[in-house]
Amino acid sequence: MRKQFKSTIMDLAAKDDKIVLMLGDVSVYLLKDFKDKYPDRFYNMGICENTLISSAAGLGSQGFYPFVHTIAPFITERSYEQIKLDLCYNEFGGNIVSCGASFDYAWDGPTHHSYTDLAILRLLPNIEVIQPGSSKELDVLMRARYNNGKTTYFRLSDHPHDIDIPVEFGKGAVIRDTASKVTVMTAGPILKNVLEACKELDVNLVYFHTIKPIDKEVIKKFKDTKIVVIHDAFGLYEAVCEVPGLRASFHGMPDAFCSCYGTLESVRKSIRLDVNSIKELVSGTLKENR
Repeated sequence: MRKQFKSTIMDLAAKDDKIVLMLGDVSVYLLKDFKDKYPDRFYNMGICENTLISSAAGLGSQGFYPFVHTIAPFITERSYEQIKLDLCYNEFGGNIVSCGASFDYAWDGPTHHSYTDLAILRLLPNIEVIQPGSSKELDVLMRARYNNGKTTYFRLSDHPHDIDIPVEFGKGAVIRDTASKVTVMTAGPILKNVLEACKELDVNLVYFHTIKPIDKEVIKKFKDTKIVVIHDAFGLYEAVCEVPGLRASFHGMPDAFCSCYGTLESVRKSIRLDVNSIKELVSGTLKENR
């Protein structure tokens, strides 16, 4: 997905000289073409994430469209106060583009895991929270929202799905509507596992790439069903539950640190987000809601 980010921002920058790219010493080689072509709009500021956000706010206050890019937990959890006060409170526009979603850096342990970013950022006023699951989604949504005058968070993953889904900011996608009594809701790259797990099960399936604003209308469509939110981060379940009166449950992150080291697949298996575990959970929910 980072390659798509490069392609999209290079194209946008060619047409809009207000775009500025700011890196936290991540993806520097990947984005070298931007540096070479637009040296006066490129800054690799090193590992100083709070300064990155504050500098982006300053640029936004002057009418520029800054893109800040580095690893997810460092630019969100570490810099939460700067995002809150410098960007959101002042209503300055800026784009925060992270990499390392959830367990993309599984081998680096809890310091590099990121599963609270969506949850904490969606609590801030004047922010948009986007979790593209595919390169297509990233391209469409970034083009649509980069110059909107708001703080916008784009959560990139190095393990996108390749499922072709209609993309419109703020709109959920009904992938399957079988009139089932059970509806599975999910977001981002984990859709690949969810879709495979549910392919032979009689369930409705709804997908989100926009976490804030959440599409409440599509949620209301299935409010009379049992809703199971399956996600590899916090934030989606809480957003779905903004609609009152739901029978909803969450399958995903445990209330515990993931202390194992390995691959994305091994971590997903350990927290029961592999295909077989998801299938077992949804099958059980179907039996309970016949």
